[in-house]
Amino acid sequence: MVPAAGVGKRMGADRPKQYLPLLGRPLLSLTLRNILTWPGLAGIVVALSEDDAYFSHLAEAKHPQVHRVTGGAERADSVLAALNFLATRESGETPVLVHDAARPCVALEDISLLLGEDVSPVALLAQPASDTVKQSRAEQGRPVVDKTLDRNHIWLAQTPQRAPLSLLHSCLRRALEQGADITDEASALELFGHAPQLVPGRRDNIKVTHPSDIVLAETILRLRHASTEDKR
Repeated sequence: MVPAAGVGKRMGADRPKQYLPLLGRPLLSLTLRNILTWPGLAGIVVALSEDDAYFSHLAEAKHPQVHRVTGGAERADSVLAALNFLATRESGETPVLVHDAARPCVALEDISLLLGEDVSPVALLAQPASDTVKQSRAEQGRPVVDKTLDRNHIWLAQTPQRAPLSLLHSCLRRALEQGADITDEASALELFGHAPQLVPGRRDNIKVTHPSDIVLAETILRLRHASTEDKR
């Protein structure tokens, strides 16, 4: 499932960030092309805004494994719309993965790790913190350091995030009904007592959020392509 109904305000562009050009293609196009290479893929459900005017022009929109649903105002609403679509078509035990539209660089080796037999059915890719982590507080309208956190217990969440269809559907629906602040799928599962496994992922699985991230993502993909060509 790919929630892609957002507008990407932090990017400050003339279109939603998932349609900004990256290596000559829309960002979402590259992400979907990546997902279509994942092992065991049954299909992709993309949640889009009701007035999306870009998706139908993507080559991937016509792929038989790609399905479109109308998303919502927030990420969680879009994921729930995709889950509602799947719930009438798939078994509740079906493993589902939610992946950011703005993460085109996830490596196939990380997908294989996340889907490994020794990994919990409830899991996510994440990166152990390597920088010193500061907690802030406001002082005279400015952020200042409140304290330094123990980075040995800090992980930065990535995607995909994995769970059985019925479990994620139930937890996310209940969380939204309660008005909980859900920033990713793992947080909905945590709210009801589940502890998703953290699967260490590569650092180059970046999320394109700010303009400078476009350059980073292009560099990563170019180097990966060059490495593949060298091996040939």
